[in-house]
Order: sequence, then C-alpha cells, then structure tokens
Amino acid sequence: MLPRTRQADAEPLLLPGDAPLRAAAEGWRRALAQERRMAANTVEAYERDLRQFLTYLDARSGPPTIARLIALRPRDLRGFMAARRADAISGRSLMRMLAGLRSFARHLEREGHGSVAALGAVRQPKVERRLPRPLPVTAALAMTRPETRADEARAPWVLARDAAVIALLYGSGLRISEALGLAARDAPVPGIDEVRVTGKGGKVRSVPVLPAVSQAVADYLALCPHPLDPEGPLFVGVKGGPLSPRIVQYAVASLRGALGLPESATPHALRHSFATHLLARQGELRAIQELLGHASLSTTQLYTKVDAARLMSAFEAAHPRAGRTRPLPATGNA
Repeated sequence: MLPRTRQADAEPLLLPGDAPLRAAAEGWRRALAQERRMAANTVEAYERDLRQFLTYLDARSGPPTIARLIALRPRDLRGFMAARRADAISGRSLMRMLAGLRSFARHLEREGHGSVAALGAVRQPKVERRLPRPLPVTAALAMTRPETRADEARAPWVLARDAAVIALLYGSGLRISEALGLAARDAPVPGIDEVRVTGKGGKVRSVPVLPAVSQAVADYLALCPHPLDPEGPLFVGVKGGPLSPRIVQYAVASLRGALGLPESATPHALRHSFATHLLARQGELRAIQELLGHASLSTTQLYTKVDAARLMSAFEAAHPRAGRTRPLPATGNA
C-alpha cells in the first residue's frame, strides 16, 4: 500500500462538475499535499468539504462549473451553511469548511480564473472555545509511573519508554509530536535541566526538565534494547523504528482503564494538566504561554477559566451557604 499522502495523489478526485472544474480541483489537491505540505488528514477534510459543496450546487441547479463558482452569491454559501447546520454540523466544522472553500478559491484565482467574491462576504461561524479538561494531580502522576501498568504483558523497556514519553507530556507540557520529535543526542537525562523542542510552525523553544522526568528518560535508555542513532529519534518502537503517536495513545488508553479515568484523559490532556496545575500553584500566565509555545496569550488564558471553574466547583461543594445562591425548586403551586 502506498503511503497515505502519495496514495491520495494517485487517486482521482470524484467530484460533481465539468472536466475543467475537476482538473482545477486535482491541481489544488496536489498543491496542498506537495507544495504546502499539508497533513494528509487536512487535505482529505478539504476535499470532502469541496465535494459536499459541489454536490449541494449540483442538486440545486445542475453540474457546477468554474464560471458558476466565480459567479456565486453570498446567499448560495449561506444556504449551504444552513443546510449543514440542519445536519447538526458544528460551528468548528463549518469554519474548517469555509477555510477549505477559500483555499480552493485562491487556487482558482492564482490560475487566472477570477475571484470568488462571495466567499469574502460570508462571515465565519461563531465557535465556542472548548475549555481544556485537566486531570487530577494524583491521576497525572500515576500515569507517569511504569508500575501502573505492571500487570500488562509488556516488556519492561516498553513500559519505561511509555512512562518517559508521558512524563514529558505532563512534566514539560510537550505535545506528542514534540516529544517524539526529540533526537537521541538531545535526550534530557539527569544533569540536563532543559530541552529544545520544535513546535507548531517550526518554532523552537526551550522547556524545563524536572529531575523526575530526566530520570524517567534515563530509565528508558538503560533498558532500551536497540542502539540509538544520535541523529535518530530518542523514542523507538519494538522493532527499533520511530515510535508512532498511536502507540502513545494506546498506552494512555490502557492507563485510563487501569485508573478508572474518563475518555477525556488523553495524551493532550496531560499537556493541559501541566498548564492548569502550574496556574493553580500561582504560575505566571506569560511564562506558561512561553512553556507551552502558544502563539497567542488568549490561548493560554483558557486555563484561567478552567481554574476559575474548578474553584467555583469546590466552593459550591464545600461552602455551607453556597446552595442558597441557587434557585429553589418549583413546588407545583406556581
């Protein structure tokens, strides 16, 4: 089987419309995958959104063409969005859909077909930002210990490896891609108190490494049966190749079951927990932004809402007068 991105290049797009429109869509897809190097999942999502929009136009007034797209009116797009809303599509998915259509429109303009002016007249749907769901401190700490999975039929070095990756997610606030992107030469072993990681957009930042985290990495290195190329990945799979993010997700799912945690206890929740627990200990918001590699402080400020919600929950559970602030239940005499 071909790799996913190359397989996508090999398969023709099945879209409504005439031949010039389908050819333009093929060129757009290749540009996304090869020139812009978008992730395969993003390219597939954009293709799907374009197909759904063209199918909508086809059902309303026949096969779409490039000229018809150029002549679109804002109400055509709003009608499509309303139809998708009626299918219970979220605002976040609609926002991605508009991004995909605008991407295709820019491609048409670059190819000399003209501008799809209607897309500029349609406002982005409102999307409520979801609050991060951190783990309790005790649960987060338990997930970093190899002995939590001691009853599994796994090689000790595999348990140590998974524990080291999870320790980096919670102890240093790394994304999975950042942890798995570390080279063996940059292993944060005891004596090294920070590590440089490459985050979103290729931005490099330094993050602190706690002694417990560096010890977890050292324990993994001491047990790892594979010789590690200094220029190769620090974390490897059972056959010695780069460790897949999916394996880390499986490990966290296993820990979730062992500890009785909800489905929201994901690898990324460990990163959320890192930020929330720092904030609870009076960590400075700007410093947390730097540690997480957030481009905008507004993203980091989500954690202040999480902490406020946690404090209010504790207040309502513990304060003797908290219950009186809520409305009394109806008695039937109203």
